[in-house]
Amino acid sequence: MIHIVLNARQVRELEAAVRQTADRKLHDRAQAVLMTHRGRPRADVAADLGVTPRTVQRHLNAYRDRGLDALRARPRPGRTPRLTEAMAPLVRGWVADGPAASGRPGLANWTYAALADHLAAARGGGGGGGVRVRKSAMQAFCRRHGVRPYRPTYRYLRGDPAKQAAARAELAALKRGPPTMSSSS
Repeated sequence: MIHIVLNARQVRELEAAVRQTADRKLHDRAQAVLMTHRGRPRADVAADLGVTPRTVQRHLNAYRDRGLDALRARPRPGRTPRLTEAMAPLVRGWVADGPAASGRPGLANWTYAALADHLAAARGGGGGGGVRVRKSAMQAFCRRHGVRPYRPTYRYLRGDPAKQAAARAELAALKRGPPTMSSSS
């Protein structure tokens, strides 16, 4: 069992980290070190923080060996994203030009799935060497970069004024409705 004995400077440093940090993991880890220093059993500290006693032990060992920086969360390695940040202008251009300009005349508007398929085809995805992503990945990418693939195909201001006037007259006639029958009793 590890018993942590802290000096006044370390206590102030940990208390400041607990009060000032927005990182929940650092807050809980510093709190675990402080509670252990104050004599609280590891099992109770673990129960208070909702972790296992082994996790508290790891935090104590890390703090003892490397100090407060050891309690900070480190970025985890992961798979490199297929949709890179450099592709955002390309996708934005496809959406702005429309599907017909990109060789997809059968589509009125882009969808996330159609954008993902077009990316695979445009980047050589037919043979397996291209960028093939799912609809959900394309949707998250577009949301992150402010790209909205569903753009309106009809612009009211570019419409035929005669057809617009006829439609307004027809709508007004529908609003009036058929004559109502009055009931006489």
